[in-house]
Amino acid sequence: MRLTIIGSSGSFPGPDSPASCYLVEAGGFRLLLDMGNGSLGTLQRHVDIYSVDAVYLSHLHADHCFDLCSYWVARMFPPGGPKPRIPVYGPKGVAQRVAEAYGLDPDPGMTEVFDFHELTPGTFDLGPFSARVDTVNHPVDAFGIRLEHEGSSLTYSGDTGACDSLVDLATDTDLFLCEAAFHDHVEHPKDMHLTGSEAGDHARRARARKLLLTHLVPWNDDEVTLTEARSTYGGPIDLARSGQVHPVGA
Repeated sequence: MRLTIIGSSGSFPGPDSPASCYLVEAGGFRLLLDMGNGSLGTLQRHVDIYSVDAVYLSHLHADHCFDLCSYWVARMFPPGGPKPRIPVYGPKGVAQRVAEAYGLDPDPGMTEVFDFHELTPGTFDLGPFSARVDTVNHPVDAFGIRLEHEGSSLTYSGDTGACDSLVDLATDTDLFLCEAAFHDHVEHPKDMHLTGSEAGDHARRARARKLLLTHLVPWNDDEVTLTEARSTYGGPIDLARSGQVHPVGA
C-alpha cells in the first residue's frame, strides 16, 4: 500500500497545497480519499486522472468534496465521450449535494459517470482493500476510514473532534493520517477539529505505529502543531505535505 499526499491544507487551499486529498494505491488500484478545493489540478502531477478507480468522501464540506464537481466535468466531457462510471462513497445525500454544488438537476445529476454509495458504519470491500468506516465527531455527518491490504493498514480521520470511534478505527494501524487543525490554549469551537496534542493522544491510545498530521490550516504555525503532537505521542510523527509519498506497512 502506498499513500501520496495530494493536498493537506485545512479548511481552504494554502499557498503550497490544495485542500484535503490523498491517493492510496495497492495492487494496481487507485483510490482517492477526499477531493478538496484545488486537488484535481495537483493530482495531474502524479497520475492520469482517468486511472482513478474510486473516490471516498469523508464528509460534504467544500474543502473535502468540491473538486468532485471538476472531476465530473473531466469524466463527462472529454474527447471521445464520457469515461466509464466509477464508485463514489460518501455520507447520506452525497449525490444530491454534489449535483446542487454544480447547479445540476439531481436527476441524473452526476450519476452518468459516478456510481454513488452512501456510507454507514461497518466493513465492506473497496477494490483490493478491506474498508471499515465509522462516524466521527463533526457538525455534519462525517466518517473516519480504516483500509487494510495484505497485512498493512492505513487509518484516515477525515475531520473530527475528539472521539473514541477514531481511536477504535486506528488501533494498531501502521499509518494514522490524522487531522490537527487547531492549536492548544486557543479558544475554538467544540466538537469540530483536533489540536496537535489531541491528535497525538488519539495515536497514543490507538498504539498507531506512525502519525501523519494533516488538515493543516494555512494561518497556523505547523511547527507548533508538531510540537503539540510530540507532547502526547512518542512514536514517529510527520507533517503531511503535498507531493510526499509514504509506504504503508511492510
